[in-house]
Amino acid sequence: MTTDLEVLGQAIKRAQYRNHRTMDLALQDVGVSLVQWDALRAIDRMPGASGHDLAVATFQSDQAFGTLANRLHDRGLIARTPGRGRRIEHALTDDGRQVLHDGHAIAGGVLTELFSSLGEADRATLLQLLQKSALAARDGA
Repeated sequence: MTTDLEVLGQAIKRAQYRNHRTMDLALQDVGVSLVQWDALRAIDRMPGASGHDLAVATFQSDQAFGTLANRLHDRGLIARTPGRGRRIEHALTDDGRQVLHDGHAIAGGVLTELFSSLGEADRATLLQLLQKSALAARDGA
């Protein structure tokens, strides 16, 4: 039997939508959206990174990330400093680190609930398959 690839694509999109909406709602408790929290995670992983590098890491356009970074800066969650040339480097502030920390606690609970219907072996298999697909896409396969 052949797998209906449209149904597979829709199932992946439905799972991603559920993850996004649930996380976004839960993260309101610490005053950020999922997109904002994801930016804080990327900045934490890549301190001093350029806006372009952070846009790529968070699946956004350069312009969208710039707008987001301005909002995070205005809220005192990140610092933006000049780098070489026109490069602007990003780092978390103490308040940003606290929001990130609080968000991790919330995300852990949300993700545990979202994947509660899958046993550990199924979770590991799902992760492996998604990573394999992403790697093939990155390599142009």
